[in-house]
Amino acid sequence: MAGFPTTARVVIIGGGAVGVSALYHLARAGWTDCVLLEKNELTAGSTWHAAGNVPTFSTSWSLMNMQRYSTELYRGLGQAVGYPMNYHVTGSVRLAHSKERMQEFARAKGMGQYQGMDIQVLSPSEIRDKYPFLETHDLTGALYDPADGDIDPAQLTQALAKGARELGATILRFTPATGVSREGGEWIVHTEKGSIRAEIVVNAAGYYAQKVGEWFRPFGGRTVPMMVMSHQYLLFEEVDEVKAWSQKVGHKLPLLRDVDTSYYLRQEKYGFNLGPYERNCRAHWVRPDDPFPEDFSFQLFPDDLDRLEPYIEDAMARVPLLASAGVSKVINGPIPYAPDGNPLLGPMPGVPNAFEACVFTFGIAQAGGAGKVLAEWVTEGATEWDMWSCDPRRFTGYTDREYCVQKGMEVYGHEYAMHFPMARWPAAPDRRLSPVHDRIRAQGGQMAPYNGWERAEWFARPGDDTSWEATQTWTRAGPWEQRIREECEAVRDGVGVLDLPGFTRLLVKGPGARAHVDGLTASRLPAPGRIGLVYFPDARGRILTEMTAMVHSDEAVGLITAAVAQWHDADVLRQGLPKGVTIEDHSGEVSCFIVTGPKSRDLLAPLTDADLAMPWLSVQEVRVIGRPAALVRVSFAGELGWEIHAANADASAIYDALLAGGAKPFGMRALNALRIEKGYRAWKGDLSTDYSLLEGGLDRFIRWEKEFPGKAALLAEKQRGVRKRFVTLVVDAGEADAPYMSTLWHEGRIVGETTSGAWGYRVGASLALGMLRADLAVPGTAVEVEIYGERRAAVVQADGPLWDPQNERLRA
Repeated sequence: MAGFPTTARVVIIGGGAVGVSALYHLARAGWTDCVLLEKNELTAGSTWHAAGNVPTFSTSWSLMNMQRYSTELYRGLGQAVGYPMNYHVTGSVRLAHSKERMQEFARAKGMGQYQGMDIQVLSPSEIRDKYPFLETHDLTGALYDPADGDIDPAQLTQALAKGARELGATILRFTPATGVSREGGEWIVHTEKGSIRAEIVVNAAGYYAQKVGEWFRPFGGRTVPMMVMSHQYLLFEEVDEVKAWSQKVGHKLPLLRDVDTSYYLRQEKYGFNLGPYERNCRAHWVRPDDPFPEDFSFQLFPDDLDRLEPYIEDAMARVPLLASAGVSKVINGPIPYAPDGNPLLGPMPGVPNAFEACVFTFGIAQAGGAGKVLAEWVTEGATEWDMWSCDPRRFTGYTDREYCVQKGMEVYGHEYAMHFPMARWPAAPDRRLSPVHDRIRAQGGQMAPYNGWERAEWFARPGDDTSWEATQTWTRAGPWEQRIREECEAVRDGVGVLDLPGFTRLLVKGPGARAHVDGLTASRLPAPGRIGLVYFPDARGRILTEMTAMVHSDEAVGLITAAVAQWHDADVLRQGLPKGVTIEDHSGEVSCFIVTGPKSRDLLAPLTDADLAMPWLSVQEVRVIGRPAALVRVSFAGELGWEIHAANADASAIYDALLAGGAKPFGMRALNALRIEKGYRAWKGDLSTDYSLLEGGLDRFIRWEKEFPGKAALLAEKQRGVRKRFVTLVVDAGEADAPYMSTLWHEGRIVGETTSGAWGYRVGASLALGMLRADLAVPGTAVEVEIYGERRAAVVQADGPLWDPQNERLRA
């Protein structure tokens, strides 16, 4: 075919709003030798039937950033590329029926203020000033976002396409990709019109992303974790009162969301657009009698209105004018869902030079930000904002089809639900179980998944209220509070045991294995027989990850890291992997018990042949009740303690012996409280690419005499001084401790954010870890922490842990 490109730097598969935005942002970054392939016309998938709402609201810091960027981009896009667009910035009103919802709104307002947005919380009396046709008698309040609105999805996509073409990128419509192959370290993307050789491939195929993803399985890929939901919205005829009001004031009504009932209601011309997210929802293309179609371009499902009746009736009661209008059209189209409702945006797990930008549930609102993020991943190897919330590597091998369908339906049916810290969403449990799972449950363990592994959050006693309703609170008060206190006190005064399945265990093997790992970390690898924390920076000196290293020899280094980091950290170790060096994953083969507290030595002495006088951070190959095990002298709880690592087959017997010796089971919530008292960081909260190693207070782990990624950036930062510093705060917190990304204030100005928080039961205070403007990171400085809308007094603490500051208990 004449003019068909045979080479490209990047090939994007999929021509919806997200794929075209990625092309536009790549071209803006100077990567103009990029090609987008679309099997039909642009927007043929979910984009063409999308409602086009553009909210900024989120309680996820990264998603809010992405959506905020979209609104900023869209405002000037039409003028920038010379393409007319219908973008209505109407503002939005989110209704609250409870105190808890108002607390969620207050949290979002604080995050929005930090990002420069003018989000407001309204009292019931103020709501009608924004939306005069609303019944407000049963409302607690509302959230008003002036940046919200709606856009024509087709116009948005065409504007992005025009901008990309003008910058030199290529879009090939009616050119379906048919597969990929790999040759000489490059991708070959096959189409019916010819093949394109490319450095990088992006799967932006929307609800076809799983089918496209299968092409990458021979190259280390996996089945894309997703499913497809049916989403309906109704267009209503013109309403005279709406027309008269709009013409009088010169703008549309704000977009209305009743998030507790679960629908949005938007003015469409002079009528309405009503879109429910119904509990009795429907998945598509998941049964043998409903197979996935070869082509569903510009198609819809049949109307299925019966299940929407309660939502339509509620909306008519909320806005009585709606009842006077007839329905003019029903749109029922497919929307892809990942198991947590967030998109898949970032490196394709296990596959070199391949990315995903797919499974967008709110693709129009997020397309602008997604294009920016994807372009940064591709061109710079890193993103401005930490995007773990969307990183495809957050899901690993447990996400089979049944799991994806169950979780997708759960997320859709609770699209606007509040995600309380102690509530466990029940769908698709028990994907990965510890060898002692049944014992943990029998002891009252209240479980939560960590990379699919079931771990006890806390242990209930008979009579404790463990119902779903009991968990619907932002406060620490609940049946768990006393139990977590008891678990922390048992660790403080005696000995506790925590079953910790699912640790990521990676073994780097082969000639030069030690040198390879050493070249990736800024830290010094420990001597044989010892363990040590090592930190891996990116090229900017920001914190990629933390691992615990054990050097077996120059040709074998073992690394233990967070359960959820399994595929992410394997990718970190694959960077520049020398020929002959391999990475083995043993995560599912070994169990771990944390045994910790001042009486832990007394407990272990009769059970093991180990030398229990070996120092902190030592490792021994021993026998525990006659079973082979590794005994590691370390404690994330900050007490005298050990980790016992043993084969799964031996775990039950070892656990029984620990219980018989007097160990009290404790859970992840207690461990979190204990580690915060010691100032120990947690991955993707306190440790993320939002911060450099220096900002994160990890100076003592940096070995400046060696070469490592990001060294030049860190040296430059060291010379000019950091913008923020890691601090520990004691907070006058009231009923709720500071959640992640609570805003820090000083003299009326935003000066930082928390990265985690909890009540410290050993020190008797609410604590928060956070990042504070460097000049304020001085012991004794008074700041305020905004917790669900309340500014609570806090004081910066001295460097070092609040509990056992000299580590005397830890080293006893």
